[in-house]
Amino acid sequence: MVVSVSQSTRERILEAACDLIAAQGIDEVRIARVAMRAGASTALVHHYFSTREELLEQALIHSFELVGEGRFPDGDGEVESATAGLASAIRECLPEPGRPHRDWVLWVELWLRAVREPGLRPVAARLYERYRRWMEALIQAGVESGEFRSGVDVAATADLAMALLDGVGVRALIDDPAMASRPRMTWWRSGWRRSSGSRRRT
Repeated sequence: MVVSVSQSTRERILEAACDLIAAQGIDEVRIARVAMRAGASTALVHHYFSTREELLEQALIHSFELVGEGRFPDGDGEVESATAGLASAIRECLPEPGRPHRDWVLWVELWLRAVREPGLRPVAARLYERYRRWMEALIQAGVESGEFRSGVDVAATADLAMALLDGVGVRALIDDPAMASRPRMTWWRSGWRRSSGSRRRT
């Protein structure tokens, strides 16, 4: 029972840190602000995280591990079709108001942090590898079912799909007015259908 309470407290602190990183940026987050948002004392925060840097790094990892478990599962879940599974996952990944938007802001923060701090690059690489495996599995299933053209380079197409998603996501995140005339999913779909040879509408 004590363990579960400790885990709950730690996760509450990490969630508070994630909220503040998304709202204010990493450089503006302080231990005292995290403690206040989590309803904890600064001493309790320091009990779990010895330094501010450790807290921020663990908060980013916490957020992306949760995202990975939810969106990029390791198992082969049953879906109606590869196209339907891909479309559903892409909708979940695009930045919309609420949790997906916060996750995107944190993702960008991780990119920037990893550029400045090489020690964080393995974290980003691990998350991208999970992302890639998930995308490759969906594309391979589509090839095998005949939804995507045979002979497609699965790994290269997965990388292109990820690049399309990252590009559309960043532009959506900054409210690029050039994207206002079409839904975000439509922007991604246009590039995807040309590259994958999808025979169905995603």
